[in-house]
Amino acid sequence: MAETAMRNSGLPEPRGPHGGEDPPEPPCGQGGDPLDRAVWRLRSRACWDDAAALLAPHAAEGAEAAQRRTAVLIEQCMYTGRGWEPAEDALRTAEALAGDDEERGAAACERGHLAYASTLLGVRDRADEARSALGRAAALLGPQSPTRPLLDFRRGLIAQHLSENPGDATAAFERAHAGATARGQRLLLSFTWRHVAAMAEQDGRLSEARYGFTESLRIREELGYLVGIAPALASLAAVTEDETEATRLRREAGRLVRLLGGVPTWLARRLGVAP
Repeated sequence: MAETAMRNSGLPEPRGPHGGEDPPEPPCGQGGDPLDRAVWRLRSRACWDDAAALLAPHAAEGAEAAQRRTAVLIEQCMYTGRGWEPAEDALRTAEALAGDDEERGAAACERGHLAYASTLLGVRDRADEARSALGRAAALLGPQSPTRPLLDFRRGLIAQHLSENPGDATAAFERAHAGATARGQRLLLSFTWRHVAAMAEQDGRLSEARYGFTESLRIREELGYLVGIAPALASLAAVTEDETEATRLRREAGRLVRLLGGVPTWLARRLGVAP
């Protein structure tokens, strides 16, 4: 269950501190707002508490910063299986500060994702809450909303893993992939590639799976999304025919997990890496 969760985490794209569309790439040190760059560096290295602390002064008064802080803390839940109460508290703040349909829709999207994560990881069954929240987000967010591709992806996750409806899931993933491509949301694109590849692997289409996992890994390496590289390496190893290459990929994944102190926790257990 935990491995499935990390394959299908539906994480958000980094956003600028002043609203608007997601930047074409996360702020990894070139251009962009200094706060945004600092949050991205911490987040990509599994330092979610520190990233949330940087956002806290801004999140107390601004809906956009509150939503970003919520997303960071929910991401921590997905990768570590802990931090549920801080994430819930941050989400309530984001919901209270939301002042228009875009902000309310983004907050509803995060509530749906937190409820989905809780259900998938076996913390508490909140499947009905997840469906309701994402349905509310869909009603609030316009077709051109920058949050729409992420919403489509998360609805796909629920369709596949909670509703067990592969047809609806595939359609949602295709919309998310197209939207992420059109908007240059490359981090989200790495997740849509990863998820489509996992579906291909499940169906025995290993060539397609290798292509998708390779694309996901390539994007994460280019973005410097360090915390997401080890899962991408491990997934690619699982469909690599050359056992020598597969072993190399798994060893590299283990090295990165150790570097991050045993995160993702599900992958640390699978690779036998002590935290």
